[in-house]
Amino acid sequence: MKNQVGYGILLTSFAYMLFTVHDATIKLLVVTIPVWQILFFRSVTILAGCFLFEGPSLARKVARSPIIKPMIVRSILLLVAWISYYSAARYLQLAEVTTLYYAAPIVGTILATIVLKEKVTFARWMAVGVGFCGVIIASNPIGLTISWPVYLALQAAVLWATGMVLLRKTALHEKSLIQMAVSNVMFVLMTGTMTFLHWKTPGVHELILLCATGIIAGIAQFTLFEGMRQAPVSVLAPFEYTSLVWAFVLGYLVWGDIPRQNVFLGAILILSAGAIIIVSERIRRRVPV
Repeated sequence: MKNQVGYGILLTSFAYMLFTVHDATIKLLVVTIPVWQILFFRSVTILAGCFLFEGPSLARKVARSPIIKPMIVRSILLLVAWISYYSAARYLQLAEVTTLYYAAPIVGTILATIVLKEKVTFARWMAVGVGFCGVIIASNPIGLTISWPVYLALQAAVLWATGMVLLRKTALHEKSLIQMAVSNVMFVLMTGTMTFLHWKTPGVHELILLCATGIIAGIAQFTLFEGMRQAPVSVLAPFEYTSLVWAFVLGYLVWGDIPRQNVFLGAILILSAGAIIIVSERIRRRVPV
């Protein structure tokens, strides 16, 4: 495997692990703090980090970026994806919304062939399919019927996948910190009004969790952006499934949720999807083109 691709896989896998921790932190916060306010605090914290590492010139670099328009479009898509996902999660069981959302790697792989002109090998398609089967087995959604929340969950998957394809397109032309700044400025602007209208003064414990959410999300965004610079979307897509494995691990450690046998079987398939990509990319490197 090329070092660059392997590095991209490592960064992306780490990012999805952090996003799972981030989601678990939000799960603790939404009991008392509105989602809008959580997203607002998160983005403000990330912006502060961007200014800390990039310096006062960050605003000028953002304003002069040659690809600011596609970055703004991507930020809007991702925000709507978040809102769609959390709206669907209010009405669907966790297993149902998880399974629907994890259509994203499939959509992302399809879009990668159309938008990015990536050559998706049979092994990459197989990895996406095996991973999705693992998600279905682990989540075990029973009695799922077509409804408005189902459409919202699928919409979240499509928008997230589209955002990831745009991220790959923009990642090659702009620094990660600049892209993070654009995304989070848009998040602050689009969540600010709702935060003001639904403001809930956080306690000390909640304030610590809000700051932690921003720090974790900031590191996750940076590693995801950097990972997308290193490897094609079709290579990285199956590794998004690994976040489900981390979700079950955190569920056990934090809430005492004991996974059933189907969870372990699904986890094996999900991890197998990653192994398929790693092995196939090693073989591709060894076989002369």
